[in-house]
Amino acid sequence: MAVSGSVSNTGGSAEDPSHSLRTGLAKTMMPVPDPHPDVFDTQWPLRVADVDRRGRLKFDAATRHIQDVGSDQLREMGYDETHPLWIVRRTMIDLIEPIEFKDILRLRRWCSGTSNRWCEMRVRIDGRKGGLMESEAFWININRETQGPSRISDDFLAGLRRTTTVDRLRWKAYLTAGGRDTADETRDYPVRASDIDIFDHMNNSVYWSVVEEYLDAHPDLLGAPLRVTIEHDLPVALGDKLEILTHVHPAGSTDAFGDYLVDRTVTTLTYVVGDEVKAVACLFAL
Repeated sequence: MAVSGSVSNTGGSAEDPSHSLRTGLAKTMMPVPDPHPDVFDTQWPLRVADVDRRGRLKFDAATRHIQDVGSDQLREMGYDETHPLWIVRRTMIDLIEPIEFKDILRLRRWCSGTSNRWCEMRVRIDGRKGGLMESEAFWININRETQGPSRISDDFLAGLRRTTTVDRLRWKAYLTAGGRDTADETRDYPVRASDIDIFDHMNNSVYWSVVEEYLDAHPDLLGAPLRVTIEHDLPVALGDKLEILTHVHPAGSTDAFGDYLVDRTVTTLTYVVGDEVKAVACLFAL
């Protein structure tokens, strides 16, 4: 890992003893333990609804794939009945190389950290033509009756731990909401009935549609590998007046995001309903 503060996107190596120090927004994602019998490995085609007008796999579509492959793995492991409900607290996605229309996606999913009630799950999405997106999400197991965090069964947990040595995973927020009075831009984002999922709130993937809207207006951000992180605080419901507060922090003013990010511009998108923060997104070049 370069001392200059560049962020790795493929994990550390034996030649890179500093990689384990990279945490928070600049964290080094665990490399895929391949081959490994407990890495869920599947493929499906990239379809027209998944891409933007230039043919790139969109972040919101990639997030739907990350949700879908999670459901498929849960069913493959035999826990879709005993552990059916999960909510995502944070998702980090690295766009390393765009995946383009008509490609075939290879999705590999495995656990990179556990606790008794939540886990971090990695998903690597490869295109056959060389495109690559990496992701890690913090998932909380939910009890159907109480709608609160629920203990993961010992046998399920044992299976998850076969791909990681992290067994005391704790939640720590990486992002802080931006204020309305300091925003560079404030805009409405209408919530549609089609955005609402079975939990009766806006689906996780729709938050990434906000990111796509921002990237459409700032295409220069797609000129290099890009990391986007979203943390969820409270759900957005149908009828909420959702607003997006944009803050652009120039290089040299970004020490608040960690020592490794002071040399680059960091943009945050804060999702608010009135004065209530619902989520925060963060974008920066890798």
